[in-house]
Amino acid sequence: MRLKRLVVLSMFVAIGVVISPILRVEGMCPTAHLVNIVCAVFLGPVYALVGALLTGIIRMTLMGIPPLAITGAIFGALLSGLAYRLSRGKIIFAVLGEIVGTGIIGALVSYPVMTYIWGRTDLTVFIYVPMFLGATLIGGSVAFLFLKALQRGKLLSKIQSGLWGGKNEKG
Repeated sequence: MRLKRLVVLSMFVAIGVVISPILRVEGMCPTAHLVNIVCAVFLGPVYALVGALLTGIIRMTLMGIPPLAITGAIFGALLSGLAYRLSRGKIIFAVLGEIVGTGIIGALVSYPVMTYIWGRTDLTVFIYVPMFLGATLIGGSVAFLFLKALQRGKLLSKIQSGLWGGKNEKG
């Protein structure tokens, strides 16, 4: 089972890396949030966090993306998985976790990272909040529709059961 989860995680990372430069709006990467939420629901908070971190590192290394690839993903991925778990499987809470984690926390954490580590001195504290919130709302909406469709077709529980062997605890 663990190997199966690692393979699925690596697929999420690959999708996140490949699709992010294709389906993006300047300054926003809604597909990253779609991938984070679906990964969090399928695999849980720890795997979602690791997936977001690996995706961000690969994007930074290969594509020259600034640290926003990490700060704009890890908090949302983790909170998405935690909110989904704590709500006992309510998809809307996974989406809200991503929105709060990335749209607010990730955006605010990005300011000192970009200012003090990356050397950008022309920024304000809330500079990333509108972009991050916009991206999470778009990606979160698509993730919600996708996961709800899987749930209506009774596929979501089958996927989760296939990854966790019938266990309820994820991550």
